[in-house]
Amino acid sequence: MPQPAPQAVTPAPAPAQVPGDALAFPAPSPSAAAKGEAEIAKAESTEGPPAIALLDLNTATAAELNRLRGGGNIGRAIVAKRPYAQVSDLLSKRVLSRAIYERIREQVTVR
Repeated sequence: MPQPAPQAVTPAPAPAQVPGDALAFPAPSPSAAAKGEAEIAKAESTEGPPAIALLDLNTATAAELNRLRGGGNIGRAIVAKRPYAQVSDLLSKRVLSRAIYERIREQVTVR
């Protein structure tokens, strides 16, 4: 039975040598430091993203009400049963199911 021919093994390349001082972080330039401080001041002065606007059940259009997250096409039903004294009137007037009401109640208000 013939034996397989030995395969040549090539050694792995040696890792590149890096000078010791190249591993340290470079010192920031004065203009970079000033820019960084300006970014920090800008970040501290912002108050975050604006709050989500609540839709008033008595004044919102059917199209606006249809865009409520989790509501589906509920705009016409809400508009048809106006006026509302409180958000929970959507349940007491039998406008929405409890499941849909629970999904949209944090997005609407009555003024």
